Amino acid sequence: MTDAAVLSIRNASKTFGQRRALDGVSLDVHKGEMIALIGPSGSGKSTLLRSISALQTIDAGPGEIVAFDSPVQKDGRIAGDVRRTRTRIGMIFQQFNLVGRLSLFTNVALGSLGRIGFLRAAFGLWPAETKQAAMAALHRFGLAEYAAQRANTLSGGQQQRAAIGRALVQKAKIILADEPVASLDPVSARRVMEILRELNDNDGLTVIVTLHQVDYALRYCRRVVALKAGKVVYDGAPAGLDKSRLIDIYGPEFEDVFWEGAPT
Repeated sequence: MTDAAVLSIRNASKTFGQRRALDGVSLDVHKGEMIALIGPSGSGKSTLLRSISALQTIDAGPGEIVAFDSPVQKDGRIAGDVRRTRTRIGMIFQQFNLVGRLSLFTNVALGSLGRIGFLRAAFGLWPAETKQAAMAALHRFGLAEYAAQRANTLSGGQQQRAAIGRALVQKAKIILADEPVASLDPVSARRVMEILRELNDNDGLTVIVTLHQVDYALRYCRRVVALKAGKVVYDGAPAGLDKSRLIDIYGPEFEDVFWEGAPT
């Protein structure tokens, strides 16, 4: 890993049948960055995020992923002690991944599962620290009054904010957000992106977010990495992504990846 990098990806490839979802991807992520992963459908964005979080293996070979100077996976195998590393990586999904029948408080408190163990969580034996952290996260994101409600009775935007709160209780240092606004209306989507930017600016968390909405990537993230056919085709500041370059990346999808107007 390079100096100050919290995440390093080297020559990562992933093949599904005859399709190469990732093709020799290399990337360094430094502490406190907020990075947007963009690219057309099937470009490898979600595959890369799932590989970083060890939810899937990369292909055997020279590929390697390292987080916090500890191996996540190498040569097609997940590291034996990856659980310890994963406690520092919070994953946020498009469909929220909350347990609908449980209260919002319980869903957020489950962020502490890696520290307190399954049995204590199963019986709701939350340590005082977890209770305080969960309520603080709910209050911070405007959800405290819904703490006792079942998660599936709340709006998508509320559930996604709770999912981010769960990552805070987890004490994650890196947040991986996979299309976190794809299922939301524009108002809720902007609120979620503002929260992720706030966590990056004020809490110093490293954030990597995959986005189909390119205008959100340009607005909220200081670094943009574009994938196409599993390869990195752009890595730099948002200002470098002019209309012609975006057309090269997206092709026929170009007009569909802006919620609030494409660049001229």
